[in-house]
Amino acid sequence: MKQRHYAIISILLLAGCAQGGSGEGQLKAVTPVDFSLVKIQDEFWSPRLDKHKSTTLKVCIDQIENKTGRIRNFENAAKGEGEHSGIFFDDSDVYKALEGMAYSLINHPDPELEAKCDEWIDKFAAAQQPDGYINTYYTLTGLDKRWTDMNKHEMYCAGHMTEAAVAYYKATGKRKFLDVAIRMADHMMSVFGPGKRDWVPGHEEIELALVKLYQVTGEKKYLDFSNWLLNERGHGLGSHGDGRKWDPLYYQDEMPVTQMTDIAGHAVRAMYLYCGMADVASYTHDQGFMGALNCLWDDVVLRNMYITGGIGQSAHNEGFTEDCSLPNLTAYCETCASVGMVLWNWRMNQMTGDSKYVDVLERSMYNGALAGISLAGDRFFYVNPLASNGDHHRQEWYGCACCPSQICRFLPSIGNYIYGISGDAVWVNLYIGSEADVEKGFTLTQETRYPWEGDVKITVGGKLKKALKLRVPGWCKEYSISVNGEKAEPAMDKGYAVLDRKWKDGDVIELSMNMPVEVIAADPRVKEDEGLRAIQRGPLVYCMEEADNLEGFDELNISPSAAFEATFQPDLLCGVETIKAVNGDQVLNFIPYYAWDNRTAGKMKVWIPYSE
Repeated sequence: MKQRHYAIISILLLAGCAQGGSGEGQLKAVTPVDFSLVKIQDEFWSPRLDKHKSTTLKVCIDQIENKTGRIRNFENAAKGEGEHSGIFFDDSDVYKALEGMAYSLINHPDPELEAKCDEWIDKFAAAQQPDGYINTYYTLTGLDKRWTDMNKHEMYCAGHMTEAAVAYYKATGKRKFLDVAIRMADHMMSVFGPGKRDWVPGHEEIELALVKLYQVTGEKKYLDFSNWLLNERGHGLGSHGDGRKWDPLYYQDEMPVTQMTDIAGHAVRAMYLYCGMADVASYTHDQGFMGALNCLWDDVVLRNMYITGGIGQSAHNEGFTEDCSLPNLTAYCETCASVGMVLWNWRMNQMTGDSKYVDVLERSMYNGALAGISLAGDRFFYVNPLASNGDHHRQEWYGCACCPSQICRFLPSIGNYIYGISGDAVWVNLYIGSEADVEKGFTLTQETRYPWEGDVKITVGGKLKKALKLRVPGWCKEYSISVNGEKAEPAMDKGYAVLDRKWKDGDVIELSMNMPVEVIAADPRVKEDEGLRAIQRGPLVYCMEEADNLEGFDELNISPSAAFEATFQPDLLCGVETIKAVNGDQVLNFIPYYAWDNRTAGKMKVWIPYSE
C-alpha cells in the first residue's frame, strides 16, 4: 500500500493544497499559442520532427494496416461479419496514430497523407452503428454486451477518437470524422447522465476529450457530461458487470475526485483523470478540483517521480506502490505516463502561471518521454527503467501498442508548449528554435542550441504593449538577461523573469543560462539510491552505458573530487553533448538518458556509486 507522507527530490518545490467552491466561465492565467502558429527550426527538435514524418508515421501506418489487423477490425465491423483481432481497446491505437497524422499535416501539408487519413475516416464512419455507437470489439463480438463492463475501454476509445477527430477538423476543416465523434458522444449521453445510467470509465480519457469537443462545437452539454463523469467516481458505482471484484484504488475510484490527495493505481489513467479535472475546472472554476490537483501534484512530484520525470514504479499495476520507493532496474515509467505528465503539467501552468509546472513538463519531455522512441524513429520503449542488465530494448511494436501511437501524436504537437499569452504578457516557456505568431502583428523568433547550451536569442517582430515573461528553469542557478545589448534586471514572478516595456520591431532579448554539470543526490528516504548520485546538465538527465564504459562497468564510481567535462560530439547518437568524469584513475563516460539503447546492447544505469 502506498504511504501517504514524506518528500522526495529536493530540487523541486512544494505547492499548497487549496480549498474552495465553484464558478462559471473560463479560468486560465495563460492561453497557449497553438502549434499551428509556431514554426520550429531547431537543431535538436527539427531532426526528430523530420524523422516523425519520414519514418514514425510510416511505421505506425504499416503496423495498423498490414501487420496487426487493427484497420481490418473497422472493415469487418462495417460489414458486420468477421472476427475481431487483437485487444478490446485496439481501436484507440488507430485513433492516436491518425491524431499524429493530423498534427503532421498542420506542420507539413501532405496530400498523400491527407488522403490516407480520409481513407481511414471512411472506414470509421462505415463502422458506426445507426445509433451512433462505434467500437469494433463489441460490434464484432456482440453488441448485446456493450456497456456492461466499465473496464472494457469503450469510453477510452471514444475519447481518443474524439481527440483525433478534433485534431483532423482543425488541420483540414473537414467535418466527416468530427461528426462521427459527435454522434458517439450524443449516443453516450442518451444512455448515461443524470436520471439515466451511472458509469465510471475504467480507463480515463473521455473526460478531457469531451472538453475538446465542447471547445470546437460550443455545445456546453459536452462539458457538463465530462463534469458528470468526473463526479461519478468514488461513490461505489464502479463495476465489471459480471461479479468480478472492482479495484477502486487501481481505477482512481476509491473516493470522490475532490477528496483525492495521493496518487494511486494505474499511472496513465491517473494522468488522464487529472487532465480532465483541470480542463473542466478551467471552465467551471471548481476549486474542489483545483485543490485536489494541487495536493496530487505534490504527491506525484515530491514523493513518486523519478529524476527522469517518469512515474509509475511497478509493472504489477502499471502504477504506484509506496511513497519514496523508486527502484531503478524494475522501474516501470511507461512512456504514456511521461507524456501524461507533460499534458497535465501543461494544464496546471495554464491555470496558475507558475513555472514549476513547466519545469516538470520539461523534465518529463526531454527524458521520460523522448526515451520512448529510438533515434531512427522506428522502435519504441513501453517501459523506461533507470538501469538495465543489457536485456531491455525498444521494439518495433507491441501487442498493447499504446506507447508507439502515443509518441506518434505527441512529437508533432510539441510546439504547443513553447509559448503562451495572457491579458498583460507573452510567456516563453520552453527554449526551442522557432518563429511564432504569438498575437496579431507580433512575432517572436528564438535562436538557441538548447538543451546543449544555455544561450537564447529572442527577436521581436512588430510592436506590443505587453510584458515578456521568460521562464528561468528550476535547474538554472545563474543567468543574465539583456535587451538590445543592455543588461536587464527584471523582477521575478513565479519563476518567470518579467520584462515589462513597449516592444518595437527588431528588439533583441538575450538570455544566458549557466549550464554546469550537476551531481544530484536523491532524497534520503529513497533507499534504492542510498550511496548513489545522478548526473544532470541543463534539462537532461545522463546515464552510463556499457558501450562507452567497456571495462569495469560495475566498479566505476564518482566522488566529490571528480572532474567533469562536457563535449559536443556531432557524429555520436545523432549529435549529443557527452560528459566525461575523471575520478582518480577512473574515467566514466555519460550520454543523455533519452539516447540509450541505440547502439550495441549492454548495461545502463542512471544512478552511479558515490564514494565520499
